[in-house]
Amino acid sequence: RLDAETYAWLETYYDSSLPRWLLDRIGATVCNLATATCQWWRGGRFWAWEGVGCCHGTCGHVWNYAHALARLLPELERSVRTMQDFAPGVGFDEKTGAIGFRGEGWTLWAGDAQGGYVLKAYREHQCSPDDEFLNANWPNIRKAVEFLIAQDGDGDGLIEGRQHQTYDQDFYGANTFVGSMYLGALRAAEEMALEVGDEEFARRCRQVFEAGRDQSVKRLFNGEYFTQDVDLKKHPEWQYADGCLADQMFGQGWAHQVGLGYLYPTETVRKSLESIWRYCWAPDIAAQNKAHQPERWFALAGEAGLFTCTWPKSRHLGEKSTRYRDEVWTGIEYQVASHMAWEGMVTEALAICRAVHERYHPSKRNPFNEIECGDHYARALASWGLITSLAGFEYHGPRQEIGFAPRLKPEDFRCVFTSAEAWGSYGQRIEDQTLTARIDVKYGRLPLGVVRLELPAGARLQSAHAAAQGEELAAHASQDGRRVVLEFNAVSVVERGDGVEIKLQFA
Repeated sequence: RLDAETYAWLETYYDSSLPRWLLDRIGATVCNLATATCQWWRGGRFWAWEGVGCCHGTCGHVWNYAHALARLLPELERSVRTMQDFAPGVGFDEKTGAIGFRGEGWTLWAGDAQGGYVLKAYREHQCSPDDEFLNANWPNIRKAVEFLIAQDGDGDGLIEGRQHQTYDQDFYGANTFVGSMYLGALRAAEEMALEVGDEEFARRCRQVFEAGRDQSVKRLFNGEYFTQDVDLKKHPEWQYADGCLADQMFGQGWAHQVGLGYLYPTETVRKSLESIWRYCWAPDIAAQNKAHQPERWFALAGEAGLFTCTWPKSRHLGEKSTRYRDEVWTGIEYQVASHMAWEGMVTEALAICRAVHERYHPSKRNPFNEIECGDHYARALASWGLITSLAGFEYHGPRQEIGFAPRLKPEDFRCVFTSAEAWGSYGQRIEDQTLTARIDVKYGRLPLGVVRLELPAGARLQSAHAAAQGEELAAHASQDGRRVVLEFNAVSVVERGDGVEIKLQFA
């Protein structure tokens, strides 16, 4: 049985229109889950280092980047939320709502991790078959959001005090690295509050979110990218000020991964990504690292990479500016590439991933061991975000909703997908003003109540049909822009070996 299921996964994963080298790269990083970085305890809890033997406690701000475990083994990912992050006396402080980002024996909270826990809770809810996870954890999820709002202080949607973060130092002043995770947490909390019937808290989250969105653009966007509003006289060390931080849109990329839409105006998001490409990406890192040597070398002269931070509008802030600024981390590269792919910057996204693939060519390094602080570093598990982004994949298990909007060759696309209890393959072809799509389940069961697909730009839906096992499925179809929503009259449960075929005719 295990042999057959393993080969079924292998065949499904590689039966794809995505580039073979990209599938190899993503698969190689997913293998981190099968290394000594990760542990599965007898009690059912998943626990991990950051890298093999390095930095304990399923570190919240590092595992913020990792999407692979949640999508491939959602029960294990939920165990981190229920048995660590929102578990009183383990990671969760019942009095304040703060979450220690390394679990037991660790009281320090981190600005990026705190927002990430809320976003991860929403993802884990979406990757569940029912509402049990959300209902059980909502009181502590809400308290974690209230803690963030308390750090905001004046409710303007900006956190300006001490913000520990994944660069192992503290930021001060408003910024969109921590700030985008905060806004993403507010939006996720709003959605979860609506689902559990806590409408008053949903309204509060929406109000603070809208204030933060507007204030971020007003105070932090310089026309090309988002900066940090910090007083360098008070806080002269470990800040980035007017630098271009590769992670500046981290929370926005996260929001796309869980279907929350835009946290900032679309044009500012896309302009920021274009600036990250222009100012942080280097086809050869040699010149930059000759002028500004990194603390650790993860890319060498002649190799391409994405720098953590650069200062295109001013002088480099030097050795005591934001830590790791001159380093190249694959986890950040995958995070940025996933976001770029979602926004349609597919060429740039693939170029970044190809750079990682070539740096870890077996003639140079172990292709299964992307390092940072330790071997098989967890941040690299961000790579699975490329699967969801390139497929335009959206999923909500409790609502029986699934969606696809391919970014790469949508006219002839095929890719693996995963759900709460199933995995399989999605494929679509567009020809003769007809989009033909098929969702095939290769393992488990997939309840379907709503399917969302995307038509070519300017197309107008004329008719929609869905069928399973040769029988027509009654459904109502509507169009909103390019998005077509099919709502089935009754939930259709697609079992292993079965599939649903959908035909959308358009003019």
